[in-house]
Amino acid sequence: MTYAKGMPSSSSVAPAGPSAPAEPPARAPRASACRPAPLAADLRIALMRSVRRIRRERSSAAITDGQYSVLAWLEKRGAMTPRELADAEHVQPPSMTRTVNALAEAGLVSRTGHPDDGRQVLVEITAEGTREVTETRRRRDAWLARRLADLAPEERETLARAAEILRRVVAP
Repeated sequence: MTYAKGMPSSSSVAPAGPSAPAEPPARAPRASACRPAPLAADLRIALMRSVRRIRRERSSAAITDGQYSVLAWLEKRGAMTPRELADAEHVQPPSMTRTVNALAEAGLVSRTGHPDDGRQVLVEITAEGTREVTETRRRRDAWLARRLADLAPEERETLARAAEILRRVVAP
């Protein structure tokens, strides 16, 4: 039987009814979907959608994704200059200055003088900023864990292997 690309054949569709799964069962991808170019396109779309959905899980709607990212850098690396933050985030220094100003006004970061260069400042995360990062991570992990719990053990094993492979793919 022929079927449209991405659609299961009639033999693999579960019967309708209250006990029918929300989505058709997983099946092995076609060989053509495993070639580098088509796989790259499929992975790019799936990863971008995943990231967008996970980003919606945050502790506060008051901070933007960019502001959260700066807080995460500071929580991980400690105090940084605005220039170092701009480089880390791949933005221009004036954009980072606006971000740091907004975070400082919200009480999520503080600025202190640079110990080696009086012309610069260091930006540090505050206790409130650390709470924002911790709570956002907790919410994101909890959302994803709930979604993963709905999968079959074999699917979670596949994702565990995929996570390791993706780490290798993106490694420098």
